Amino acid sequence: MDNENFKTARSGLLALLLFCLPLWVIGQEVTGTVTSSADNQPLPGVNIVEKGTTNGTSTDFDGNFSIVVSGFPATLVVSYIGFATREVVVNSASRITVQLDEGMALDEVVMVGSRAVARSSTDTPLPVDMVGVKELQNTGQVTFDKSLQYKIPSFNTVQTPVNDATSLLDPYEIRNMGPSRTLILINGKRKNLSALLYTQTSPGRGETGADIAAIPTDAIKRVEILRDGASAQYGSDAIAGVMNIILKDNPSGGYASLRTGISSEGDGEAFAFAINNGTPIFEDKGFMNYTIELSSIGQYNRPGTVNAEGEVADFTGATSEDIAFVNEFLSRKPDAGNINGSPETTAAKFLINGGVELGETADLYFNAAYVYKKVNSFANYRTPYWRTIESFPYLGNFFPGNNPNTTGPFTDAYGNTFQGNGYDGYVPTFDGDLNDYNATVGVKANKNGWYYDTSMTVGGNRQTYRVRDSHNRNEVFSPAVFNDANGNGVTDPGELIPSSRLYQENSQISFDPGGTQFNHVVGNIDISRTLSDQVSIGFGAEFRSENFTIIEGELSSYDGGGADSFAGNRPENSGKFNRYNIGGYFDLAWDVNEEFLINGTIRTENYSDFGNAFVWKVSSRYKLLDDKFTLRGSLSTGFRAPTLHQIFTQKAQYSFVPGQGIQVGGLVSNVSPQARLLGIPQLDAEESTNFTVGVGGKISNDFNFTLDYYNIAVKDRIVLGTEIGPSGDPANPLDVLLATNNLSDVSFFSNALDTKTSGIDLVANYRNIGLGSGILDFNLSGNYTITNERDGAVKNIPLVENAGQSVVNETQEALFFTSRPQTKWILGANYDLGKLAFTVNNTYFGKTTFNQQGMDANLFTEFIPKVVTDLSVNWDATDKVSVLFNVNNIFNILPEWEFKAENAAGQAIIDDTTTNALGLTPIEEQSNLITFNQRYSQMTYDGYHFSQLGTLFNLAITYRF
Repeated sequence: MDNENFKTARSGLLALLLFCLPLWVIGQEVTGTVTSSADNQPLPGVNIVEKGTTNGTSTDFDGNFSIVVSGFPATLVVSYIGFATREVVVNSASRITVQLDEGMALDEVVMVGSRAVARSSTDTPLPVDMVGVKELQNTGQVTFDKSLQYKIPSFNTVQTPVNDATSLLDPYEIRNMGPSRTLILINGKRKNLSALLYTQTSPGRGETGADIAAIPTDAIKRVEILRDGASAQYGSDAIAGVMNIILKDNPSGGYASLRTGISSEGDGEAFAFAINNGTPIFEDKGFMNYTIELSSIGQYNRPGTVNAEGEVADFTGATSEDIAFVNEFLSRKPDAGNINGSPETTAAKFLINGGVELGETADLYFNAAYVYKKVNSFANYRTPYWRTIESFPYLGNFFPGNNPNTTGPFTDAYGNTFQGNGYDGYVPTFDGDLNDYNATVGVKANKNGWYYDTSMTVGGNRQTYRVRDSHNRNEVFSPAVFNDANGNGVTDPGELIPSSRLYQENSQISFDPGGTQFNHVVGNIDISRTLSDQVSIGFGAEFRSENFTIIEGELSSYDGGGADSFAGNRPENSGKFNRYNIGGYFDLAWDVNEEFLINGTIRTENYSDFGNAFVWKVSSRYKLLDDKFTLRGSLSTGFRAPTLHQIFTQKAQYSFVPGQGIQVGGLVSNVSPQARLLGIPQLDAEESTNFTVGVGGKISNDFNFTLDYYNIAVKDRIVLGTEIGPSGDPANPLDVLLATNNLSDVSFFSNALDTKTSGIDLVANYRNIGLGSGILDFNLSGNYTITNERDGAVKNIPLVENAGQSVVNETQEALFFTSRPQTKWILGANYDLGKLAFTVNNTYFGKTTFNQQGMDANLFTEFIPKVVTDLSVNWDATDKVSVLFNVNNIFNILPEWEFKAENAAGQAIIDDTTTNALGLTPIEEQSNLITFNQRYSQMTYDGYHFSQLGTLFNLAITYRF
């Protein structure tokens, strides 16, 4: 170093020493510890900021901090997500202890609405719901998704009336937009999608989402739900909003919990054991919090009483023998042997969340989860009169009148049960095995005022199935000898049956139909910096690779018509499919002054399969009346990429066709030769425009509210169209395809709709009301849908249009737009007496309407509004032991529906009391059509109001370490 440079360096060093010397002399360093007031445990990661400056720090893993303030007295603002913010005045250099009270007030929580800086929810220009783990546990619901159903009005989930693969996870949605338009994050990182594609005629049809039911509630610290389009910040799938699940991070302390429950009907027995605990690692420089949950939920069975006249009309020639046969069967099985309601489920869930200090300015963080779930459900019972002798030839010997000498009951070599002088049917079972995993590792660092967050996330979901107690109805059997109840041999003259395939005694009753698998790898880098008191920026990039696998079934599961009830994946429909995308964003937040904020974000993404997407978002808020009120709003564009499931799924599936029973239809992939033959175009991304405006108010420390209006327009919405039947022209490519593959109909995905959705969200809280020796809190939240409908004509392909059909019919529109409550409100009250606390929640489910498949076009059905009341009692028996008792749906409220007339012709059908030859009135015939002859009398075959199967009793005993 030359002399001149040395002098310059020396001068700079002396200047720095002179600047810092007064700080050392007067001792303006403040040190301390931040703990929770509830259990005196240290809180890591707490923000400490010197008020009026950008000077700040955060606590380490032991809750300790150190900050040099500019002078005394100094006010430190101490804030931590999920806890009440405190301002502490410090008059001299000292060591202090700060205790924070746990609470979830709207202005005390931080939401990642902007990628530049995090703000409290009354400061943010975006509507946010916040739910803590205690609130989730107090619902008494056994899974995370059902807990949210009774805490968040704009969130809905529903159990499906016919299960199959859907029994593994129920569809959910925010703002009636379907499961695929809500992005799920865990600790701010994208969670993998499920491998399941909903293909049944139920809410969520044609979509997929993340398996949030697989996340153990005991591992959750809180849930942040951003009710606004956020594609610009987070990418695809965030059209309706973002759910960010924050995991527990306490470095010590925990609990073990034992739970049990049962329904008022005596079924659905539930048992669960969970443990959550934290432990320091690496000599207290890090922590690990882990959760283990083991659970078992028994079968709920809520079948209807099947209507004999409807069965006769649908499945027989209505002769006197047919009528007698149907009546004899139903006299023994009034529910036609159906088992439906909620499946038997067993699950094991494991999760860890942790972090390690890498130095004074960097932290390593990680989390990982694995879930195994096994589900047993049932298909519709195959009654003996479902199959004609022509379509079920090997059973012809056992139909009424064909073999009057057989007495039974007995079981043949294939597991089929025979009663009296006829075949007595069977009920196929459906077993599902689900494996779901996700893991993230990353580093957060603060260097020279720049905040860095780099991470790698992997995740996957695999679902495989097993069909038991079924058969392949296209397999032909050899002669067989059965023994009746008297031990006499009875021969089935199988040699009279022409056969090209002969499975003989090896024909099976249990099948492996394959399954599906999805996984992704996501890399993120996020960088942010506060440039001044008014301006902060954020930018970053994401790379994502996705893989979807359709797992081939065994030969007998798909050969011919396949395993009855659930056909397997054929080799030509199976395979591995993948794509990748890369995206980047830039975010700018400008505090024009203390009241006025403007935030803008832009994002671009490139997908390997369909190209580019560019979206943007602008949001703002303005505080007034001494910050008691906040006006806020946002305008944004968004997109949703078609999932690999939607692009590549092709299969034959069994479904109920009104008046025709169970039929086999085909789902055609958009990239298949069949699609090219029919002129089906490939899928493109959905595009959206979101507009939100609202007001938030903090009238006092105990009373606050938010009221928000939203408007979402989606262009080129991806839908799984309704079943398209033959045109009647044998030379038509559609008719050729159906005839060649023995299909009754075909369906496919397309960008068929433009839609518009609007509504209002309200959240209000009034806390700390003194009542006797306790404290009373009230909360009211609600969602009201103003508009949810198709915008413009359906975009049909020419083949469908020319056949006089449409991929979106009245049933599809009902599933998309009116199958969820038009309005939903939750009124809750909590009364805290110290060791004893009572919580009452009343959830109002508004009306839903349906136009079910097969029903007369002059009619629709309407589910009657209902209020479900839940009670929880929480007792802290000792410092270590607490007891939680829940009674859910105290008044045993069940869905009810009724017919409504579209016009005078519909009213005439309702009023008509004349009967047909079987004694059914016109409206009774309509009722049979939409409930599968009353098998699904409570919910109808296509629709369900809300997931209730009666009163539930739950008890949980928790021991704190």
